[in-house]
Amino acid sequence: MYQYFPANYTWSLAVMSALNRGGQIAEIDEACRPLHDLAAKKALDGDVVAQNAWFESWRRMAGRVERLGKADELAGHPLSAGRKFLRVGLYNLLAERMLSHRDPRRLQAYKNGISAFERGLRLRREPVEYVNVPYGDSVLPAIFMKAPGEGNSPCMVHFNGLDLTKEIVYAAIADEFRRRGVSLLIVDHPGVGAALRLNGLVSGPDTEMSAGACVDYLETRADVDAQRIGIIALSLGGYYAPRAAAFEKRFACCVAWGAIFDYGDAVQGRMNGSGEPSVPGFAEHLNWVFGKASFAETLEVVKKMTLENVAHRITCPLLVVHGENDRQIPLWHAQRTFDAAVNSKERELKVFSLLDGGAEHCGADNSTMVVDYITDWVAERLGASVAGV
Repeated sequence: MYQYFPANYTWSLAVMSALNRGGQIAEIDEACRPLHDLAAKKALDGDVVAQNAWFESWRRMAGRVERLGKADELAGHPLSAGRKFLRVGLYNLLAERMLSHRDPRRLQAYKNGISAFERGLRLRREPVEYVNVPYGDSVLPAIFMKAPGEGNSPCMVHFNGLDLTKEIVYAAIADEFRRRGVSLLIVDHPGVGAALRLNGLVSGPDTEMSAGACVDYLETRADVDAQRIGIIALSLGGYYAPRAAAFEKRFACCVAWGAIFDYGDAVQGRMNGSGEPSVPGFAEHLNWVFGKASFAETLEVVKKMTLENVAHRITCPLLVVHGENDRQIPLWHAQRTFDAAVNSKERELKVFSLLDGGAEHCGADNSTMVVDYITDWVAERLGASVAGV
């Protein structure tokens, strides 16, 4: 993986996220160049000075691009403006992810980010709807992207991981699903995005509940083929998606975009110095996601997040993808997930190598390799078109 900050995996991962999702390299370099002297510390416990510097630098870049986008919009150039507002959204979301959730600037930057991203989609007339999926007494905010053509289409429910948002996911994969004739419902489920930040919904082991609510919603849409609904999720979603597919039998296929067989084991290893953190202040972030006051309480929750005695319940086709050089989650999680899914009618383990690319966590080093493979696999299983529509 290209490591802009050789000693700081967490920051370098965010740089790759920007590059893989439409960020411009000159803007990224300008935001990151002043941060080199602060990048030496491993970010497991967080560093307030470094986190603040990251936030301020990326917010400044977002502000500059926003000014240019507004000028384009006033000049009557909506496509140009929209492309800039998509970057404004991306840069704000990358800025806020490094702050403690207790910092009030984080929520405001998040709101600015999702607002700018939506503005960009509207200006570019992307085929999307912002929808709220009913979930108990609350809702799950989501983006529905309609595949081209008349009639109903297959659809994938896309969950996130530990620290992403629906906007970040959209920028990574939506267009490739659309080109293959697959609609997409990208969901801020409990523990991430607006569900966590705005609706106070925290994560837990039973992801089939929120996933089932998404299927309930999609079954009400005339433009979705209810017999061809699948689920995909990345990173911590490597637990979320297989767990959901094990208990929610309406899913026609499942993709674990980066495997997690036993999250309790992964978390304990991380806290003991094994593996790299995706965000600073890892323990504090986990407490926030799972709604607990102490790490001891959080650990009791994540210990329940295992596919042991669960994966054998998966009966739909299953794709597990993983990188051989994943520095967050060891490769054995992928092998164990595949091995345990003995009742899947069709299961595949795809390991991306250092030689070919896509070998880092969720393909962060070259996301096109992973995205192409996943979207082709899904299109073939759901009766869509790998040749394009």
